[in-house]
Amino acid sequence: MHFQNRIKTYKEFYQFYLTKHIKPLTKAFHFLGILLVFAVIFYVIQSGEERFLWYCPIFGFGFAWFSQTIFEKNLPSIIRYLIWSLASDSRLFFEILTGNKYLKTKK
Repeated sequence: MHFQNRIKTYKEFYQFYLTKHIKPLTKAFHFLGILLVFAVIFYVIQSGEERFLWYCPIFGFGFAWFSQTIFEKNLPSIIRYLIWSLASDSRLFFEILTGNKYLKTKK
């Protein structure tokens, strides 16, 4: 049985999530995608141009899926765990931003 099939808590999921985001380019693409999502949301709030919100899933999912399939060679976990995946993408973004996680895996 795969670890993925046994996930019951978010804490377990986040550990699984991190095993799927090992390579620096994967983390960088996820970071960039979330950064662009926040930029779009900020722009929409400032300008009132709601029509630009459709960029959010393109940036958020596009960068993540690209990096998962090209660099990690695995399936994005969002397919099975939508809410936990979105929460984990945001968590990883803020952990990288604050220096609690690094793009380059430490040895």
